[in-house]
Amino acid sequence: MSHEPPRAVHAPLAGDAGGQVAQLRHVLGLVETMAGLPASADGDGRMDEAARLSAAYADALPIDRRRFDALASETAAWAASGVETLLHLEEEQLPAAAAASRLARELAFAVDRLKATLRA
Repeated sequence: MSHEPPRAVHAPLAGDAGGQVAQLRHVLGLVETMAGLPASADGDGRMDEAARLSAAYADALPIDRRRFDALASETAAWAASGVETLLHLEEEQLPAAAAASRLARELAFAVDRLKATLRA
């Protein structure tokens, strides 16, 4: 098995609520594709969502911002771990569609929770 060095990935900074959710939505689309599901991405709608979330974050109370940042960080960590596992399964030619489908559902739910945190 060969390992590639990690590629540089744009990671939105804490406080970039729109960017964080957009990145999670992108991962969600990839996971949906791995699951054999139609990707739920919608370019213009997602750009509008990102702008609304960034504005809501700017207007949010500090406690709500901290809660959003913590939840976004936690979600990004387990989503990355899940994708890594899916890639390993595919590399080993093991079935991954069911696991990808479950990860997609959980990730979609987490994105909805993030939006609810900011009431956006």
